[in-house]
Amino acid sequence: MAKTGNLYARIEPDVKEEAEEILCALGIPVSSAINMFYRQIILQRGIPFAIKLPDASRMTQAELDAELEKGYAEMLAGQTKPAEQVFQELRKVNQP
Repeated sequence: MAKTGNLYARIEPDVKEEAEEILCALGIPVSSAINMFYRQIILQRGIPFAIKLPDASRMTQAELDAELEKGYAEMLAGQTKPAEQVFQELRKVNQP
């Protein structure tokens, strides 16, 4: 086995917990995810994803309010799925 080094980082507890739950659902250990991230930094010679403000930042307050109202109406109409159900469906689609 290759030698390993230690990485110490300060991460907001809620961000850490949410990310670890997702990685667990995907079956990826945190150390493997960090290793993949670092390898992509090396391969891409930089951050391996675009760093930009979300599209919501370009919305006017009225547009943002309209989108929020739309989502709320869909929720009240039962047109949403629990996150766990969506993850289960994604896992089924992505299995060989």
